[in-house]
Amino acid sequence: MRKPEPQVDWEARSVTIVLGVMTATAVVVLIAPSVVILLTSFTDSASLRFPPPGFSLRWYRALFDADQMQAAAWNSLLVALWSTLLSAVLGVAAAVAVSRSRSWTARALDGLFMSPLLLPALAFGFAALIFVYRMGMRPNLLFLIFGHVIVCVPFVIRTTLAALSQLDASLEDASISLGATPAMHFRRVTLPLISRGVGAGAFLAFMASFDNVPVSLFLADERTEVLPIHLWQQIETNLDVRTAAASGVIIVVTMALMALAERFAGLSKQMR
Repeated sequence: MRKPEPQVDWEARSVTIVLGVMTATAVVVLIAPSVVILLTSFTDSASLRFPPPGFSLRWYRALFDADQMQAAAWNSLLVALWSTLLSAVLGVAAAVAVSRSRSWTARALDGLFMSPLLLPALAFGFAALIFVYRMGMRPNLLFLIFGHVIVCVPFVIRTTLAALSQLDASLEDASISLGATPAMHFRRVTLPLISRGVGAGAFLAFMASFDNVPVSLFLADERTEVLPIHLWQQIETNLDVRTAAASGVIIVVTMALMALAERFAGLSKQMR
């Protein structure tokens, strides 16, 4: 007796094919611009051209003489470091407060803390600029850091809340019954257990601050020009090929940092 041939689930197969095509398209759209920039950065031409007529490291060597670009990169690094530090402190405090309460107030605060991710970035930057002038002050480095903190805190809150949700509630009762104060419990029990979530959020906050354009565009003054704004101005005025080399450095460093964050903080797991 012949066995019946297995029926092919064409519906499931079609869904798999469609999802595969969409995934491949998304990967190409995300990766192709970075590949183009990397290839362009090695050009031996005096202008931005793709495909490059030849390959050379001349524009990477030229970065060592780009004083303004180096100053802008240093400003971006300084702002990103301070923004990340403040975002980590404020974000962890807010996440702990929200996670310990089930009231409508906590949910409202959670939505308020997440609002910078939903608001148009240009609108927020423009509103921040008006607020600064209404206070009778001018944009400076301090206001620039505060503006970055506002848009970076949500990343730390979200990953920290995800880490806190995985903790066993009985740990706090056990530590308090052994004589630990709430501060001691947080420092010795909670913080070590959520350190990966905090680290993942801090990494996202650092990258969001370093690459931020809208807030920096409105709150940076002539003395605190940051790297994204400087690169944009160079491309807009003279198509400086050094911008491609600087972008290549940023891409490589970002990939290295992502690999380290995945290795030590489990970045992809903390973002789920």
